Amino acid sequence: MDFKDYYKIMGLSAEASASDIKQAYRKLARKFHPDVSKEPDAGKRFQEVGEAYEILSNPQKKAEYDQIRALRAAGGGRRSTRAGARSGEDEASRQFSDFFESVFGAGRAGNSGFGSARDSSRGQSFSRRGKDHHHRITLQLEEAIKGVQRTLKLQMPTALQGHSPTSSKTLNVKIPAGVLPKQQIRLTGQGGPGFSGGQNGDLLLEIDIAPHPIFVIDDRDILLTLPVTPWEAALGAKLKVPTVTGSVNLIIPEGSVSGKKLRLKGRGLGIKPTGDLIVTLQVSLPTQHSDEAKAHYRKLAELEVSFNPRKSLEKWL
Repeated sequence: MDFKDYYKIMGLSAEASASDIKQAYRKLARKFHPDVSKEPDAGKRFQEVGEAYEILSNPQKKAEYDQIRALRAAGGGRRSTRAGARSGEDEASRQFSDFFESVFGAGRAGNSGFGSARDSSRGQSFSRRGKDHHHRITLQLEEAIKGVQRTLKLQMPTALQGHSPTSSKTLNVKIPAGVLPKQQIRLTGQGGPGFSGGQNGDLLLEIDIAPHPIFVIDDRDILLTLPVTPWEAALGAKLKVPTVTGSVNLIIPEGSVSGKKLRLKGRGLGIKPTGDLIVTLQVSLPTQHSDEAKAHYRKLAELEVSFNPRKSLEKWL
């Protein structure tokens, strides 16, 4: 592969600072972007600028490249023997070719984010897959369970490295029913643009679920605390309780206590498997009692004199 002078492509000297490199890239990326440029070779120049920035903006890659560039300069300067000069330039080209493939890949594709690197001497081009982009989307709990259609307005970078101009993109996205917190939905081809004919990257939507006033998410299960009266807990009851998809009747067993858990199968999150709705009973007392109610409590105390809820504490009393 022929050696490429990335400093010359960027219009910079070898002493250029990181800030100089970034500013030059932004200027040139705007100038040669295929969507806006009128230059006849805009696509090629845009590719060269992106490739140069990939190297020069990374301190480690830049240091390796500078060594190869120095070797080529030294080889080209040995004019005492034509063979010596040619040998030095050949070695620099060989090292540059190896370096280029180590950075951009050779014959790699898919998750690596690279397309194929092909021999430029045969008139073929280097292609690279666009970058994947991430976006977090917050759903209400009801939307996560039932599914929802959302319109997203995103600012997406239009150049390979993401430092150049952005463009607005509007997507109509269908969120399937049963999504879970932190689950990712992949939208193929909706990420960063491909490089020199490479495939576009993907857009990865990460699901977040907003806090709910009465329900709590626990993995695939949904938790609900249900207040009940002492008489409902003691005698048992049939109560209407809320679920995310509507109310249902729940049987409270006779003799229930605070903390007892009742499970409603398939009323949680996810699909195959679907979680459950777990109802935790909380026995609640009135804050004030009538004289008649107090009389009933005194009568109850006489009837249940053998009941001692603190029996397990007796050895510490």
